[in-house]
Amino acid sequence: MAVAGTSGTGTRSTGSMVAAASTNNVTSFQRRGPRASGADSGCSRLVSIAGTRRSVRNGQLLVSTGLPALDQFLGGGLAVGTVLLIEEDKYNIYSPLLFNYFLAEGIVSGHALLVASAKEDPADILQKLPAPLIDHSYKKECDEDICGHKMESDIKMKIAWRYQLFPKMEGRPVLSSGFGHDYDISKRIPQELIETSKWHGFFLPEKISSTFNVESCSLTSGYMKLLQFIQNIIYEEGFDGSNPQKKQKNILRIGIQNLGSPLWGDDICCAENCDASHSLTKFLYILRALLRTSLSACIITVPTHLIQNKAVIARVTNLSDTVVGLESFIGSEKETNPLYKDYHGLIHIRQIPRLNNLIYDISDVKDLAFKLKKKLFTIERLHLPPDLSDTVSRSSKQDLAESAKLLGPGCGMTAGGKKHLDF
Repeated sequence: MAVAGTSGTGTRSTGSMVAAASTNNVTSFQRRGPRASGADSGCSRLVSIAGTRRSVRNGQLLVSTGLPALDQFLGGGLAVGTVLLIEEDKYNIYSPLLFNYFLAEGIVSGHALLVASAKEDPADILQKLPAPLIDHSYKKECDEDICGHKMESDIKMKIAWRYQLFPKMEGRPVLSSGFGHDYDISKRIPQELIETSKWHGFFLPEKISSTFNVESCSLTSGYMKLLQFIQNIIYEEGFDGSNPQKKQKNILRIGIQNLGSPLWGDDICCAENCDASHSLTKFLYILRALLRTSLSACIITVPTHLIQNKAVIARVTNLSDTVVGLESFIGSEKETNPLYKDYHGLIHIRQIPRLNNLIYDISDVKDLAFKLKKKLFTIERLHLPPDLSDTVSRSSKQDLAESAKLLGPGCGMTAGGKKHLDF
């Protein structure tokens, strides 16, 4: 009874409070005003950086790789503070395209560039970047490609019903607001864009010296020089956020070409058991630590097909955040395989970063192929051509008919040495 009385009293007191609140037009719920919290204002500042957007999955700041289709398969783009490792194709024909797309996207987006190479002068690399497609030329390319695709599909085949259920992956999505652009590889980027952009070059033959000693840290002289150069740019330009006077934030895009090759002074491609086998892994470990504390993103191309020791490849992969492999059909049996007649190679997304976790994420997309057209580099889902099965069935009809006539009364008995079994 005492409990019931207490409950009743509590109900009456609550009712009186509500009545008093309604009389005074006062409520405990307040509508959020125009002022945002500190976290929200920080997020808006991050989004305001040109050429970036936030991930819908984890809120991570993303930049475009220069290929909108690749951004889609990587979860929206390349996360800031991470390393994108490109496993070069056998003849190094297609991996430079991804490298150039990444740098060209940085120039168009107004980002700062740091280009490092032991083979080619960074100034010459910038001169070979593809030109961005403007709206009318992009529309013309899309219209021509769509018309050609319709004519080809009407004449040759009709797509199988099971592939109609798959979501359509656009190789060249429509130009978005400042994130992700399309490029014409048959044209070069305008010189005016290169002159107005801010970039830093690291050409190993000009930086290296014979008197440089790195025995204490077991790093090759080329790797040590490059790390010092990257660290100086990050700290001096304020990409680490240490300069509070710099109000306008920007992204630093780092591109390193042919890392791990003998041109960098690394002998992991020459012998299976080399003395400096840990030099490359230590370089990646220190590099990733620099990227984690700065507004920067890095793309690295590595000739993994030349590395003799598979354990080194595994360590390099684990020390990278995103790994994309290119497999070219040139010189392989797949070049003459009718299944791959419409493509030039396969693209393997081996891992996707899962930041602030001990393990990486694995992409569920396994059937990707790329083709190099006159002006465009496209990535599409690989599918079996419907006319392939028709061709095979027509060529085998006569054999199956003959095997059916030669079948004996027993299930496994054949005549004339025929091995076809038709149940």
